[in-house]
Amino acid sequence: MLFDSPVFFVFLTAVVGCYWLLNRRQQNVMLLVASYFFYGWWDWRFLGLILLSTIVDFFCARYIARSTNRQKRKLLLTISVSLNLGFLGFFKYFNFFADSLAHALGAVGMPVNIAFLRILLPPGISFYTFQALAYIVDVYFGKLEPAESIVDYALFISFFPHLIAGPIQRPSHLLPQVQSPRRFDSRQFFQGVLLILSGLFRKCVIADNCALLANSAFNGRMGSPTLPVVALGTYAFAWQIYGDFSGYSDIARGAAKLMGFEFMLNFRQPYLATSLQDFWRRWHISLSTWLRDYLYIPLGGSRHGEKRTYRNLMITMLLGGLWHGANWTFVVWGGIHGLGQSIGRFLSRLRPSASDASHPSWLRLWWKRIFIFHIVCLAWIFFRAQSLSYAVSFIRGLSVPAWRPEYAIAFKFLALFSIPLFLLDLLLENRREEYLFENKKVPLQWAYACGLVLAVLLFGANQSNAFIYFQF
Repeated sequence: MLFDSPVFFVFLTAVVGCYWLLNRRQQNVMLLVASYFFYGWWDWRFLGLILLSTIVDFFCARYIARSTNRQKRKLLLTISVSLNLGFLGFFKYFNFFADSLAHALGAVGMPVNIAFLRILLPPGISFYTFQALAYIVDVYFGKLEPAESIVDYALFISFFPHLIAGPIQRPSHLLPQVQSPRRFDSRQFFQGVLLILSGLFRKCVIADNCALLANSAFNGRMGSPTLPVVALGTYAFAWQIYGDFSGYSDIARGAAKLMGFEFMLNFRQPYLATSLQDFWRRWHISLSTWLRDYLYIPLGGSRHGEKRTYRNLMITMLLGGLWHGANWTFVVWGGIHGLGQSIGRFLSRLRPSASDASHPSWLRLWWKRIFIFHIVCLAWIFFRAQSLSYAVSFIRGLSVPAWRPEYAIAFKFLALFSIPLFLLDLLLENRREEYLFENKKVPLQWAYACGLVLAVLLFGANQSNAFIYFQF
């Protein structure tokens, strides 16, 4: 059930249509059933997995909060964390480590056939596992009271708008909303509609059209890698993944608003960042803040000198890369971001506290934005490539300045479907809005909504592409 498919919107309409006729307890039960139905639509066999982890985490958290015995509390925390990380590690990384072992044994003359050991990956396991970990850790450290109702907690974990691809919801943000009555708000409802339409525009018009170019370049349909092919593929994928994931986040946030919930903002014009640190304050904010609070800071953050700070940055980004996928390409992608942030921090400490640093000139601002955008694009090559060897050979194509007339058409096509999102981000950045016309009058918002519908109908790509982050 893809979020840009008619089936999803029939499902969403049916859920919302019944939802506002019920009281809070009934709403939560209905949403929980709907969420499990939604997850089971992908693969019913994994329902037992999410049910087991939900039950264990719920009771572990309750006993942790009630107990004053330090050893017992640690044991319960260990059980919960081990179960969640065990499921995540087994289902997501078993194939990765098995393949790596097979390649290592093959290199020393001991070939092994591991095809029969392939493990299926449960949809969205990375996202709901991180929510569960945040919940049990916050309860352990006294930052959060445990849920009294297993229905409330189960809904917090499995609420269908964020279940498959986030945003990763913090317990302190979403759980109180689950536990409190919701009232219908026509303004909030209409904001949800606008966010859904905005997400469909980003996904169907921007991401899916850019995907046609990105897939052609990375799959070899444009020929061997050359400078134009690498540029087309890299830039197209950069806008594809941004349109794809920010589009899904808008749809998720919009769907939640239809039912009276507020999800955190997950993207804030990331390609206008002036440093890699700034990029991660704007890109996949729910993940970057999770990594900061539950990995980087517990490792020591920046509290124990510069060398340990650089180490902590690298560990955080390497594990963040591995979280995205079980492939060495994601490790390299995370390593580029970790190294880039470390270098950026080192250089910033070398400079004196200049007065123009907080108010850079127009030229300096855009030079930084362009430079950081291309560092991000370089890392995207490893994120998109199927293997390290292909990523390296793809990058080597930059040294082959071959040109074919059809490349001009491809670049025009790319400009047609990337510049609108770039201009949209400029407007949102200048107006400090989460979506266009957020603070304008309702008639203008209605006109904007109609324009989005028309754009999706006229310019939506013919080729269906699943949301990239569904695989994580």
